[in-house]
Amino acid sequence: MTEHDLIIRGGEVVDGTGGPARTADVAIAGGVVTAVGEVPAADAARRTIDATGLLVTPGFVDIHAHYDGQATWSGRLDPSSWHGVTTVVAGNCGVGFAPVHPADHDTLIELMEGVEDIPGVALQEGLRWNWRTFPEFLDALDAGGGFDVDLAVHVPHGPLRLHVMGQRGADREPATPADIDAMAALAAEAVAAGAIGFSTSRTLNHRTSRGEPVPSLLAEADELVGIARAIGGTGQGVLQVVSDFGDLDAEFALCRRMVEESGRPLSFSLLQFPGRRWRDLLEHLERANADGLPITAQVAPRAVGVLLGLECTLHPFLGNPVYGEIGDLPLAERVEALRDPMFKARVLDAADPSGGLVRQLDATYELGDPPDYEPDPSTSIAAQAARAGRDPLDLAYDLLLADDGHAFLYLPVLNYPDGNLDAAGEMLAHPNTVVGLGDGGAHVGTICDASFPTTLLAHWGRDRDRGRLDLPLLVHRQTQATARTVGFLDRGVLAPGMRADVNVIDHAALTARRPTMRHDLPAGGKRLVQAADGYVATVVAGHVTYEHGVPTDALPGRLVRGPRPAPSGAS
Repeated sequence: MTEHDLIIRGGEVVDGTGGPARTADVAIAGGVVTAVGEVPAADAARRTIDATGLLVTPGFVDIHAHYDGQATWSGRLDPSSWHGVTTVVAGNCGVGFAPVHPADHDTLIELMEGVEDIPGVALQEGLRWNWRTFPEFLDALDAGGGFDVDLAVHVPHGPLRLHVMGQRGADREPATPADIDAMAALAAEAVAAGAIGFSTSRTLNHRTSRGEPVPSLLAEADELVGIARAIGGTGQGVLQVVSDFGDLDAEFALCRRMVEESGRPLSFSLLQFPGRRWRDLLEHLERANADGLPITAQVAPRAVGVLLGLECTLHPFLGNPVYGEIGDLPLAERVEALRDPMFKARVLDAADPSGGLVRQLDATYELGDPPDYEPDPSTSIAAQAARAGRDPLDLAYDLLLADDGHAFLYLPVLNYPDGNLDAAGEMLAHPNTVVGLGDGGAHVGTICDASFPTTLLAHWGRDRDRGRLDLPLLVHRQTQATARTVGFLDRGVLAPGMRADVNVIDHAALTARRPTMRHDLPAGGKRLVQAADGYVATVVAGHVTYEHGVPTDALPGRLVRGPRPAPSGAS
């Protein structure tokens, strides 16, 4: 008889490799999987979970998050950890908090606040700044105790530029050869100390809270290739890029060159929006991989959608001078004022019909519970109003007052110009893509996409009436595929010797609930969070961290430094 820490018995195991589901037991001891198959009934365990009729998968690996700040003041990296995620990667998009000179603290806060919509006041109060170098930042994360997930971090380009070049870096001036050498040395030092890679932003959509483009926007090829080459010299690390791909051929050629001269894998963000030649990018991606270049696109399983509400950063009445009379009041007092018919009439009379959000009510939807993340255009606010003979803004006004002002409207932006998710499905099915871009920890007043893993399995693996994708493929794309994209070969698969990160899921009940707004950031800062139904248990390193959505006391997650080789004998 063998004794285990945990046995999960009789579940439908989808092991992360893309292979078919099979009924099997999963045994765990010492933080690793010890058996997958038929574990003898005589074997003992400190705990047994009956998974009969339930889905058993590896823990989800989310490679695109922004918990750089939250991880310094909290052991819970939620809401990602509420959605089956057991490993997250932060430091994406070229923004973060190290390396840093003390005089630049505010500048890095403005950068993160602007790019990722994290309240500056929360960062001002929450960050302890007990680091200067990137290795010291890693040490600070390591010293903070456990997490409910494993955490890994990129070294970001923006802080590198600011640290080396000062105001010239912030002003996007070209880097000199000496600047490039200094940044490259710091990046290599960070990767050698445990950063999993280097991230950069080349999109005009990213701006500081002052409205300035990010420091890395105009970085020239010599700078990016020089940094990549230095990281390649460490023999480890990955590269992460977000770009507008304005000159698609030239920009992709730069990505290829970064990989060719560094020998390191690269991933980039890929979404559909008007003017984006996303299928051309997929063709470039195919050619690169055919040429032996490990380049991957991070794609989203649904639209990247903006939440509009009286609690949110945005709603259709911002900028309305009459609404401005009450805009600073607490929510309950605003709701009371807005319910006054005379005040409503004044607000609607003062509305600017050319305002951006007002003009987009034909593409804006009421967000229910559970949310419909592929709403039919016939259900838009404007379409509903037309059928009722009402002004769309009048309807939007009333909808925002529902649930005592806690209601949300949903404006799907990226991946939704056609009014459906067909393009997202095409990208998900491509062999050179993985699931990413959930942005957990970021956009806390406007977007709540950390629930992407739940949408992936529920919408694409169960609910969609066309273009449904096989569940083993979906699980693979959120587990083994994402893990390998960032160099983690010790997780993402349920096999003996692999890390014991596991989800037990009631797939029939799996549902992302409507987001809610909390005020639990430092200084009372607000953030959107989103719960889920259907996660029976989530296991990190052999410890149950969540049961039926309720956290346990276990915080077994740790900072993951550098690549994670596959255990001996594991596939």
